Order: sequence, then structure tokens, then C-alpha cells
Amino acid sequence: MAFKLTVNGKSTSADVPAEMPLLWALRDVLNMKGTKFGCGAGLCGACTVHIDGKAVRSCQTPVSNAANKAITTIEGLSQDGNHPVQQAWLEIDVPQCGYCQAGQMMTASALLAKNNKPTDADIDTAMNGNICRCGTYLRIRKAIHRAATIMTSQNSKAQPVEAAQNVTR
Repeated sequence: MAFKLTVNGKSTSADVPAEMPLLWALRDVLNMKGTKFGCGAGLCGACTVHIDGKAVRSCQTPVSNAANKAITTIEGLSQDGNHPVQQAWLEIDVPQCGYCQAGQMMTASALLAKNNKPTDADIDTAMNGNICRCGTYLRIRKAIHRAATIMTSQNSKAQPVEAAQNVTR
């Protein structure tokens, strides 16, 4: 059966079984290799993508549940790698082996979309279940705080322009 998928803002279709995990549709059918297979049981977080802005495990999400929804993968987080989470990950030098990092960044970006000033406890709760075999958890937390700072800085630069536009309307 063909399912209409909107991946990273682009409409496409995948002729796959309804129960096929979204992970395999993304990787094997749509050739998007950024989303990783980790455990296959939704426990490690390597396969995390956003569906309608919410972080989900694509290895446990049937394609039929993702059809007609906005799917964002690590490739779609930003066109040029300038998303605050991506900037912070590089600045803090988070990755060691890097295998889990796409899922880590997708979970972190979903957290920051809801909470732009997370505490350590907020981060630990949101990131719980994203496993890093290299143990870069402290750098991940530091990078999430840094990404929040970058986001706040970007938003404060944008507000004067928005305020000026509101006055002239």
C-alpha cells in the first residue's frame, strides 16, 4: 500500500506494508540514512525522529501511523547544520563514536521546542532512554544548555524586528 509521507517538508510516498516500521521506510525506501537502528525495541533512542513536532522512536512507529503527518529527521533539523542543537553539539564536542547522536539531537530539539530553559532535571527526564554507549551524557546536558542559550540569543535578536513590524501594521 502506498502511504503519503511528508518528510522534512517534502511530500513523498512509500509503497510499503502498513506495519513496516517508519525507520525502515526512511532508511531503506527513502534512502535517508541519518536515522539509526539501535535496538529495534524503542529503548535506546538512536532512531528518534519528530512526528508533528513530537520525538518518537521510528523503530516502533508503523508507517501507517506516520502517514499524512509532518516527519522530521536529523537531515531536516536544518538545511545547513545551523540549528542551535547542532551548533551546540559541535561547540561542546559532544560526539565520541557518534552513532547515537542523531537520536540524541532529535530528542534534545523536541525538548527545547517545548522548554527553552530546561533544568538539569528537565534534561535528564527528557533524555532518559537515549543511550550513549560512549557515556557522553555530561557533554550532552551541557550542549542542551548551550543550545538553549543560543536559541534565547537568536530569539532576542529577532524580537526587535517583530516588534517594529507590529507597530507599523
